[in-house]
Order: sequence, then structure tokens, then C-alpha cells
Amino acid sequence: MAPSLSPIRSHHVAVIGAGAAGLVAARELRREGHSVVVFERQKQVGGTWIYTDHVEPDPLSVDPTRPVVHSSVYGSLRTNLPRECMGYRDFPFAIRSGVSESRDPRRFPSHGEVLAYLQDFSKEFGIEEMIRFETAVVRVSPAAKSDGDEGIGKWRIESTEKEKKTHRDEIYDAVVVCNGHYIEPRLAEIPGISSWPGKEMHSHNYRLPEPFKDQVVVLIGNSASAVDISRDIAGFAKEVHVAYRSNPADTFIKQPGYSNLWMHSMIERVHEDGSVVFQNGETILVDVIMHCTGYKYHFPFLETNGNVTVDDNRVGPLYKDVFPPALAPWLSFMGIPWKVVPFPLFELQGKWIAGVLSGRIMLPSKEDMMGEIKSFYATLEAQGIPKRYTHQMGNAQFEYNDWLASQCGCSGTEEWRKEMYLTTGVRRRAHPETYRDEWEDYHLVSQAYQDFSLYTH
Repeated sequence: MAPSLSPIRSHHVAVIGAGAAGLVAARELRREGHSVVVFERQKQVGGTWIYTDHVEPDPLSVDPTRPVVHSSVYGSLRTNLPRECMGYRDFPFAIRSGVSESRDPRRFPSHGEVLAYLQDFSKEFGIEEMIRFETAVVRVSPAAKSDGDEGIGKWRIESTEKEKKTHRDEIYDAVVVCNGHYIEPRLAEIPGISSWPGKEMHSHNYRLPEPFKDQVVVLIGNSASAVDISRDIAGFAKEVHVAYRSNPADTFIKQPGYSNLWMHSMIERVHEDGSVVFQNGETILVDVIMHCTGYKYHFPFLETNGNVTVDDNRVGPLYKDVFPPALAPWLSFMGIPWKVVPFPLFELQGKWIAGVLSGRIMLPSKEDMMGEIKSFYATLEAQGIPKRYTHQMGNAQFEYNDWLASQCGCSGTEEWRKEMYLTTGVRRRAHPETYRDEWEDYHLVSQAYQDFSLYTH
């Protein structure tokens, strides 16, 4: 529904996570007049963009008692989208003049440049003053309503602060969950894996290629990480084989430009002698199987009395991937959609949530929200789309962003940003080795910088 003329209300809001979603959520909430506290378990902003050499002791990251490393960034990672396209809409990710020589001016910069951009954003808007660093949220649960709440669904948040070793138990009007989804790995099912003697790991625990020197490595998946890591490792490994379920069963292709990198269909099974058999019939003795198979949505701290569940990686029910109808607007999620340009989408989600909480923007009734969700699920089922792809957007993100913008009363996605995303995707698939450093969309870059000169905040 369009913005309303209701009186603006201010609420005490908790934001969980100070990554790219949590930072812009905090800014938008404060702009709307809310009181905001951001909980961040690390000692700095940036979330998944914070690089660390540390990896988890369990290479598959399945042991629930393991010490969790909250980063999946590997050493050589560069963005797979150009910086002009990536940035928040009113704080462009432009090349910054007069800053440290350590900054990366490339269009597809390193992970360190993205982290520096998020730090710049936080500093520009004074977000750190709202953040409790090194504070882990242990439990978020509905609090009993008291007289005068006027329907507000209060939330109890229990947290622990690392440095002071203190435990807090506090009440908030609303909670915005921005804890990311690059921590809890998904794994492929491989027949015979329980007796296979080699090493299994998930890309979450990959950092550098040198440990794979002279080894035979199989990567499962065709995500951006699988494409990058396979090339990274190929410079050191004896052989690298990439298995992907969507490849035809007879796929067996040597990657052009490499003497030791092959593309396959999926793994058929593995054996006790260390061999891996692919659906194309090829059999290879393998040292390491690396799962580049994505992540699960994971909210171990959140109690909703069954109003929000995760079923085969479908977080639901969520209206527009943000509000669970039974708990709206007092509980919301940001950053659930994937295969998107994340930062601008987060910005629009944050604006929407902030406006809804203040009463400036109205939500449909709980019944209407549930009706739309059920209709969406039915459409996915009719199209044969598995539950695990519920939150994959791709090109549909632009219609989604424009809808959010219409709710917030702001402009939608710029045409140059849409075209830049689409043309980059085409070039990434056609030229995975060179698309980051060779491009032809100079006219789009020019349009972007013309817009950047007009943006104010």
C-alpha cells in the first residue's frame, strides 16, 4: 500500500548484524525517527566481507559444537559485479580520491575494498554509535504484552558482551534480522561418501590455493565461488574437476586455457579406494572433494513459536521476503533474496521496514499477506521450482525493487544499473576468466557517474 498520512510513531528497534544489510537498516530506521541498537558479534562492521585467515576445525562445518567463523571470504576474492552497480543508491561505490594507496580502484575490486566501502558508509552516517560490538545475540523471543502496548508485539533480547563478559536481558518494540546467510553450509549428497577415505570440505573454509599443491581436487557446484576457486586452485593442484548437477550427464570438457581443469556432470558415487565416479562414466582417484554448494538460512537465536520456519531453505511465511504476517511489523528480515545486487536491495528493504514501523507506510491485513504468500508458493510449485529456490530472484529483483520504491515514495532502480547487471551476467558466463578486467559498457559507467554527481544524502 502507498504511504499513509497516519501520525508518525517512534519505536525502540534492535538490528541483529552490522554487515551490509544491518548498516543500512540502522541508517534508515534512525532517519525515520526510531531509536536503534545494532548487535554485532565481531569487533568491526562489514559482516561477511571481513576477511580472516582462520577457518573452522571441522572442514565441512557440520559439527554443531564447533567454533563458528563468521566469514566465507577467500584471499583472491573479487566482486562479480562492477562497483558502480553494487553500491547503496545514495552513497555510490565510486573510486574515492585522496584516500589511502591501499585502496583498490578496479571496477571489480577485492573483498578488502568492499569492506573499506562499508566502513566509509558507517563513518559517513555515524552508524557505529548505534552498534554494540563483540556482542552476541543468544536469544530473541516474544515478550508478554503489558498494559498500554496497543498491540505492539514486544521482543525480549538476551545478549552477551565478550569483553565485559556481561549478559543483558532487554525489551524492544521491534527486531530486524540481518545476520546474513553465508555461515551454515549446504552439502551435496554423495552415494558412498561415508566410506570414502579422502578429505571433504566446504568452500566456507577455503582461503588460499597453496595447500592443494599436487593434489587432485573435485569441486561440486557452479556458483561464483566454484568458478573462482577452481581457477585459483588450478595454479597449484595436479588436477581440478568441477561437477555440476545441471550439466548434461555426458559432460567431460577440458576448460580452455588450462591443462588441468575439467568440467563434468554430477558425481555418480565414490568408493573406498578413493575413486570418484562421475555420471559421464569417468573415474578418477581424488584427494579432496570441496562442496561449493551454498548455505542454509540459519537463525539459531530466534524463537517465533512456529510462526517462522526454514524448510528446505525456504524461510517462511514471509510477505515480500521481509515480514512474517503473524508477527508483522514487529519482526522483519533483511537480505533473504539471493542472486541479486544486494546493497541497493537492502537499502530499499530498510526504507520500507522503517516506514512501516513508523506508521507512514501501511501493510495489508495479515490475511491478505498470507493469501499473497500462498499464491506465490503455488506459482512456484506449478512451475516445478523447488522450495530451496524460493528466495532466488535474478532478473525479478528489479520489479521487486521498484515495488519497494513505490511503497516508500522514492525512485526505482536506475536503467543503467539494470543494464549493467544484465550485461555483466552475460559476459561472466561467456568469459569467466576475463570479464572483470575487460568490458564494453563504458556508456553505462558514464551514466552511472552522471547520476552519482546528483545524489545527495
